[in-house]
Amino acid sequence: MVTQNTASRTIAIGDIHGCAKALDALIDAIKPGPNETIVTLGNHIDRGPNSKAVVDRLIGLGKRSKLVPLMGDHEEMILDALGDVTKLESWFRCSGKATLRSYGWQPGSAKRALKDWLPERHQQFLSGCQLYHETHSHQFVHAGYIPNLPINKQPASILLRWNGADVKRAKPHSSGKVTVVGHTAQLTGEVLDLGFLICIDTNCARGGWLTALDTDTGRIWQADIHGRLRMR
Repeated sequence: MVTQNTASRTIAIGDIHGCAKALDALIDAIKPGPNETIVTLGNHIDRGPNSKAVVDRLIGLGKRSKLVPLMGDHEEMILDALGDVTKLESWFRCSGKATLRSYGWQPGSAKRALKDWLPERHQQFLSGCQLYHETHSHQFVHAGYIPNLPINKQPASILLRWNGADVKRAKPHSSGKVTVVGHTAQLTGEVLDLGFLICIDTNCARGGWLTALDTDTGRIWQADIHGRLRMR
């Protein structure tokens, strides 16, 4: 789906990874209106301290702004585990336990199916995440893309897991649009801007920042895991 930018902003937010205080700080600073679009680039959950609160905040945000949550590899993993108990350990190895703790789970908790820990509205949110989003000038994916393949023809494995922000291999997309990605953590905490590709995973859950980018103006907001804000 392609949306046209008018006077309203389109703002992308990088990998949140359970950092609810950082997300709150960004939303408070941005103050998105009802006709403005917020694209979250996937990996909303895992690693950070409060994935449950992140999903709650995003569900609430979607009621007052145009929220477009994208699917990341961590959403893919929890959905796989929800559908197949044999996939649970794989998710646990990728910080899934941090997410479950935010829902009240502890080692030794009474045995319950994974779906019994997550409210139905949270499961619906996770399963409703999209693989990509487009505007007239930008396209948004979680991880990466094949340069000569239309965005709606990209394999899910590329969109969700490809290291698209590898500066040695990155190439412009054939559409001519700027692609905004997450997934590849920028350990410096700084946005990677190659002109044709912008990576805004700035490593919030591991000591960096959560980044929001206004794709029309280039304005950047960042918040750390404690909710401390800086603007670039």
